[in-house]
Formats: sequence, structure tokens, C-alpha cells
Amino acid sequence: MILKIKHFVTFITIVLLSSCSNSNKKLSEIKGTQLRVDTTIIANTVIENFISPYKNRVNEVLDSTLTYAPKVISKTDGPYNTSAGNLMADIVFSESNPIFEARTGNSIDFVLLNHGGIRSIISKGNVSARNAYEVMPFENTIVIVKLSGSSVLEMIDYLIQSKRAHPVSGIQIVLNKENELQSLNIQGKPFVESKNYYVATSNYLVTGGDNMGFFRNVLEQTDTGYLIRNAMIDYFKKVDTLHTNVDDRFYKLN
Repeated sequence: MILKIKHFVTFITIVLLSSCSNSNKKLSEIKGTQLRVDTTIIANTVIENFISPYKNRVNEVLDSTLTYAPKVISKTDGPYNTSAGNLMADIVFSESNPIFEARTGNSIDFVLLNHGGIRSIISKGNVSARNAYEVMPFENTIVIVKLSGSSVLEMIDYLIQSKRAHPVSGIQIVLNKENELQSLNIQGKPFVESKNYYVATSNYLVTGGDNMGFFRNVLEQTDTGYLIRNAMIDYFKKVDTLHTNVDDRFYKLN
């Protein structure tokens, strides 16, 4: 019994000494080395040969022609709506609405995306999946939210004040000469403040992106899990030619 007590006392003493010893340790120095990644680095031929078949296949898929653009499609060719923004918003509407209807039995009323989410033009000529990655390099998914009429009016005020051509589809916003709301139609019908509306947008915007605070009061939310980029690619595969223009979905009266 005495031997066991001695062992226990010895063990406790070692633990306490170790604790005291550890508490005295301090970080004294941090060193870093800059490694330049440039043309001076010699490629590893073994690795290059291993990944080459995969790289070639990826490039083949990305660069295969899916459709054709008869002109440059840009996000800077209009003050309130643009050819690129209209194309993007229309694609989100057409590709996600069947999914939303199948899941909920409801239909999307309109689409709102953000101008800054379009990262590249689509040049005149053949269009491939690589173009979709250039235009939309982010992993943003399509989310449909139910907004009250009052939240929709907050959204309209945001669009007027932002002075940027945020992409929309399924909605028409007309401003008067004083930059005030003249008329608002959704799906070709006058806006009704007492109604709720289903809005397709991105998960980035729903979670506070671009300071779109009106999304904080969503009544319902359905995340499709469908990447906006994949919706673009799916649409490109369906059409022979991309037809998009600056139109009257959002404009100001002269």
C-alpha cells in the first residue's frame, strides 16, 4: 500500500513539473521563406506525363463549341440593363423555373442578380463551356425566395439608388424624368403590394452580398443547388445562337 502511494505521489509530481515547464515556453521567432513561382521552376516530367491525358480531356470539354454569339455580349452596353445581364437573368429564369415548379408547384415571378457577378464579356463567335466559367467563375447557386410586396418595393428602391445595371428578368421597371418609379410590372401585370412574389437570385445575394438588405426578410427559401454557371452551360447546349439585347425591362423616360 505504501509503495502504491509513493508511485502516486511521484506521478503527480512529474505532472506538476511538466505543467510548470510547459507554461514557461514562449514563441521567440517566426521565420518565413519566399518561394518564387515563375519560369525558373523546372517542370517535373513524370507529373506532367501523368496529368497530361486529364488536362487534354478537360480542355477538350471546355473548348467544345456549344452555341454561337453573333455579336459581343457585354455588361456595359446599357445604363439600366445590358445584353450580358439580360442573357444571364433570362437563363436563370428559363433553366431554374421547371425545377422550382417540380419541387413546389409554384412558378418564379422574376429574377434579380448582381451586375458585379458578371466577370467577362462573351466575344463574337463560337461559345463554349469555358466562356461560362469566364463569365461566372463563382460557385453561386440559384435560390428562389418568397418576398412580400413591401420587400419588393425595397428592392426597387435599391435598384434605383444603386445606379448599376443589375440583371433582372420577368419584371419591368420604368422611371420618370426625376428618377422616380413611374410603373412596375411583374409577369406583364401591374405590381400589387399586398401580394407575395417568388424571386430567383443567387445564394450570395440572399446571404447579404452587395448590401441587398431587402433579402433579410424572406418568407420562404428554396435552394436548388443548381450552379448559375451550369445553368448557362445547359442553356448554351440547347440553342444554336445567343440572342440578347438591351431592351425595355428597366429604363428611364426621356
